[in-house]
Amino acid sequence: MDGFIASNQYLDSRQFHIAVRRLADSLGFGADRSAALGPGLEYVQSRLYAPGDPVKSIDWRVTARTRKFHVKEYEAPRRLPAYLLIDTSASMTVHSSKHSKYETAIFVAGGLALACLDRISPVGVLGVGESTLHVRPSLSRETVLGWLHRLRTYNWQEPTQMASRIAQLAPQLAERTLLIVLSDLHEPDAIPVLKSLAQKHDCVVLQFRDPAERGLAGAGWIRAREAETGRTVVSRGGVRWSDPESTANELRRGAIHHLLIDVDQQYIPRLRHFFRSRGMLGQGTR
Repeated sequence: MDGFIASNQYLDSRQFHIAVRRLADSLGFGADRSAALGPGLEYVQSRLYAPGDPVKSIDWRVTARTRKFHVKEYEAPRRLPAYLLIDTSASMTVHSSKHSKYETAIFVAGGLALACLDRISPVGVLGVGESTLHVRPSLSRETVLGWLHRLRTYNWQEPTQMASRIAQLAPQLAERTLLIVLSDLHEPDAIPVLKSLAQKHDCVVLQFRDPAERGLAGAGWIRAREAETGRTVVSRGGVRWSDPESTANELRRGAIHHLLIDVDQQYIPRLRHFFRSRGMLGQGTR
């Protein structure tokens, strides 16, 4: 990923696709049980055996208890459409490390999108910055790669509009949907809107953090300005724009799964474990 966005040089299409494809493969969704991201079989009930039923379907536990042959019945869970809500605002692009939050988010979004397609789950995207980007969930790989490559360019001065964008999207969701937010969560007003959305849909938040946001210990007095709102903070010993732990707790209280990603640290194993653990929750059980 050297040179992508952070230094205003771009990977060519082939390199970018290969990098994202490797991430999708690494996430390994094929082994998950998540109904939200793929097919599978879910036990429904056991019924009396009927001539022609396969022997392998016999429920031996119920058969032993009732002394009558029973077979298990299964159904295939409906694949949920997925929406990636990507923060394209200015605070995502300003960075102190090799890779920006925005660069990392686009890379992760690409891996997730291709993983959804591998599981035959339609995936769409919504930009939650100022730019208007809204592509409804699709199974077309060309469509996904189209908006993904479009996101490789950005505006340094975009304000965040996450709360309003999500509020506009909510009435358009006619069926239960998996929504994955990729943002630094610099807009506090977005959290109540997300919690409201999570009452009807599966919601996941991937929060990205720059190393400077962890604070600059021992740096004396610091004056800092938030990139998109212009808010100024003067602090002694470091600057913290948000408290990820309290944010995570608030989101969890709203039945929203949360993962904090530090862009200067290895995050792929944690990301893989996060979604595998989420798959163990079954059909979006809260």
